[in-house]
Amino acid sequence: MIKTILVTAIVMVVSVNSSTAGTITKSAWAPSNCGAEPVAPVIDTRDEVAYNASIKAINEWQVLTNTFNTCLVNEANADSGLIAKSANEIQGRFKAAVEKIKSEIDEGKARLEKQ
Repeated sequence: MIKTILVTAIVMVVSVNSSTAGTITKSAWAPSNCGAEPVAPVIDTRDEVAYNASIKAINEWQVLTNTFNTCLVNEANADSGLIAKSANEIQGRFKAAVEKIKSEIDEGKARLEKQ
């Protein structure tokens, strides 16, 4: 039972990480799953009706912007975490390779000095 829960949790984490990843193109990052960035409405002051419609549009835009911003932050955090994890793993492999080579050099030197 615990094994099933653990495997399910791991699958869910992997799914969340892969589905929230943004994209990088030409040195710019953008979220992948947040939809289009909401465009700010223009305030129309021709008359009271137009002005009130503008205020309504601004209120709707604020809701969309908050939703977009939350999604953006979540994707950015997921990507940052994944990048850091991947970089640490690569650095760990490099460090292990350097340590292995150093150990082999030290062992070889010690053997040659005994001859």
